[in-house]
Amino acid sequence: MPSEVRLHRISDRIKRELSEMLIFELSDPRIKGIFITDVNIDRELAFANIYISAIEGSERAKEALAGFNNAGGYIRRNLAKRVTLRSFPQLRFHWDPTPEKADQIEGILAEIRTAEEEREENNEKAEE
Repeated sequence: MPSEVRLHRISDRIKRELSEMLIFELSDPRIKGIFITDVNIDRELAFANIYISAIEGSERAKEALAGFNNAGGYIRRNLAKRVTLRSFPQLRFHWDPTPEKADQIEGILAEIRTAEEEREENNEKAEE
């Protein structure tokens, strides 16, 4: 079994190569504007879980996943040529809601900051 360090290096390499393929090689309109957020490989190197997201949010999830699943064989073949492994893992694509959740949290924090600033301004005016 590969070490954690080796698994991490392989995951990073797959992520980098797949990102390049998205930019330069893949032309399916369903996967344009999609980015890779993470790649996790199991210890047996049987499966690579690839997490994707888009700036537009989860409204693109269904079509993006369909595009990636449709192009999965092509993607796997080309990745296997670029990343030398004895046996290349099967690819499984998943939608990653993390960027959307981070935006929601940022929005809530911005509202809290604004409310706090307004409260401080009101306190300063009341003290005058």
